[in-house]
Amino acid sequence: MTKRTFVFAVILIICASFCLSQEKSPSVIAIRGANIIPVVGEDITEGTILIKAGLIEAVGKNIDIPEGAKIIKAEGLFAYPGMIDSSCYLGLQEIGSIRATVDYRETGRFNPQAKTVEALRPDSMHIPIARSNGITTALAAPSGGLISGQSGLIRLVGWTPEEMIIKSSVAMHIQFPSLPRLRRRRETQPREEASKQIQELKEILKQARYYQKRKDVAKKNLGLRLPEFDEKLEFLLPVVNGELPVMISVHAEKDIKAAIKFVKEEKLKAIFYGVTEGWKVAEDIKKSGIPVVFSSLNSVPPKWEDGYDAFYRNPGVLAKAGVKFAFSSGSASLAKDLPYHAAKAAAFGLDKKEALKGVTIYPAQIFGVDKMMGSLEKGKVANIVLADGDMLELRTNIKHVFIDGKEVDISSIYTELLEKFKKR
Repeated sequence: MTKRTFVFAVILIICASFCLSQEKSPSVIAIRGANIIPVVGEDITEGTILIKAGLIEAVGKNIDIPEGAKIIKAEGLFAYPGMIDSSCYLGLQEIGSIRATVDYRETGRFNPQAKTVEALRPDSMHIPIARSNGITTALAAPSGGLISGQSGLIRLVGWTPEEMIIKSSVAMHIQFPSLPRLRRRRETQPREEASKQIQELKEILKQARYYQKRKDVAKKNLGLRLPEFDEKLEFLLPVVNGELPVMISVHAEKDIKAAIKFVKEEKLKAIFYGVTEGWKVAEDIKKSGIPVVFSSLNSVPPKWEDGYDAFYRNPGVLAKAGVKFAFSSGSASLAKDLPYHAAKAAAFGLDKKEALKGVTIYPAQIFGVDKMMGSLEKGKVANIVLADGDMLELRTNIKHVFIDGKEVDISSIYTELLEKFKKR
């Protein structure tokens, strides 16, 4: 036997062993005995979840477990849908003070062509940390300029960016110009600047619509030339055609009203991000039909007269008004704290079940993926978290995390350091 033949034979044996091991792996996983919190519908005590081919095959009590299924004993544990961070920089930022590790911001004022999923780092140390706290999905969002670019929905597992992508384009992000509050002096210039920037946004959308019309006419009439390719306008076409929503970053009361007017006049599908003073114009937001994504609640109110708890009361007021909402971390290193933003809102008036929906089914609905995730229902992707208590409580420990039906490692730099210092 030649050396080349021997090496080839060894490779065949290894491949065959791998294939056999894959065949022997269970085709069905059964999570048995858990207290199931499906988010939609009634809770199920001591229930069973069957996972097959990455999807939830069945949820309920007294479910027959197929022979050969891998059984996860979950007695005393609580099963939740994996949480969704509705705006963060996971995979886009490692160390904020080191520019080379920050990829969520592009230079320039208009960057509709920029996609965050093209800059993802699957090996980011923040991803396993967030995952270990029950977060399985995130909206990787851009920032900067007037039009920042397009956000993408990602799963928090994968060797490559392509493996992580669920939806490459979820929304076009706009940083809405902030109108100044009434001041005694030097108000005119900032107000004019903000109005000018709003006009710039309207102008580029107008150009995109005209660009679309020229393309349409040229396709119908072969005697006319297509307009010269314009990358920025090309990527704005799904926005002006109503196919891609805009996520508008807006905070103050005046700005929210101006943004509602802007969306109505431009006939855009929209999502508001931030809405710090949304509680002051809750009825206006409700009438507009625009859902909101709250920014981090780990902050202080911009105006002390609003009360120290203005940030925390805001979600409860909007929820009572009937506004669809979701929570976000707005971070990479602090993405792990997502459940505690919902918990703070619950402590200051938001119904606790609604708070849980704000990190599960509501963001899935806002981003148009509720048929595949956001709750524990038959046919949905098996993004499941097993915890020893209430997932929104600080003392709760996450025991198992499943993404696309596969159990993922929940160790991180934090657990490594814990084990290191335990041995000290």
